[in-house]
Amino acid sequence: MSLVTLREVLQQALQQGYAVAGLVTLGWEDMRAFVAAAEAENCPVILQAGPGCRAHTPLPVLGKMFRHLAENASVPVVAHLDHGYTYDECSEALDSGFTSLMFDGSRKPLAENIKETLQIAEMAHKAGISCEGEIGFVGYSGGEASAGTDPAEAAQFATETGVDAMAISVGNVHLQQDKEGGLDEPRIAAIQAATQVPLVIHGGSGVPTSQRRALALNTNICKFNIGTELRMAFGAALREAVNTDPERFDRVSILKETHDPVMAAARVVLRNLKGATHD
Repeated sequence: MSLVTLREVLQQALQQGYAVAGLVTLGWEDMRAFVAAAEAENCPVILQAGPGCRAHTPLPVLGKMFRHLAENASVPVVAHLDHGYTYDECSEALDSGFTSLMFDGSRKPLAENIKETLQIAEMAHKAGISCEGEIGFVGYSGGEASAGTDPAEAAQFATETGVDAMAISVGNVHLQQDKEGGLDEPRIAAIQAATQVPLVIHGGSGVPTSQRRALALNTNICKFNIGTELRMAFGAALREAVNTDPERFDRVSILKETHDPVMAAARVVLRNLKGATHD
């Protein structure tokens, strides 16, 4: 179909009652599999370039990869910068053809987070693309602890920054390999009552799939970021491909065998969140 902005896909999700998956990419193999999965499920997808991805591949290259896939896809595709930490990094993503910038000022005091996120939002909107911000801090499994989102601060943040989407901390944790957690639904309800901005859950892999679906269909959570469970699927497929023939050394033939398993795993994620309009 086309390359689209985050606002375009999330506003439709908000109005029609479903969520869109932000799939964390690390390279061409998973990007291609994710778009193929979205086409098979007939739903939009958000391709995300996070810090790990950017450490391996420069933003200008990632932008061309995302845009190539989007421009040849039969479904809407967003080219999204995930966890941009500086104005310069976000500016480079914009110049590289991204259609959405996520600025993460969540470790900073509220006033500083609002000020810096506003600068990114203004830059993005001037260029006709979208901006996602984060209020409250989403921690990391085995690392930094989370700081939950205060509903009043969320309302202030949404109003003063003008972001198109707002990531919140409601029990979600990055890099979680199991689904034994679960989100704080009363806190989600309080945040939703305070603002109409589409809400985003980072660390979606740690959220039980049944809760993901219920929240996608019944709340203003319009985007779930999913990375860990798809990286696990890629790793399992890669190990199997290597171990099946230890003598094989051609990387193209090895990596080719990751496509179908990763696509299948991504289809499960997408199917769980999509609305009836995509059936």
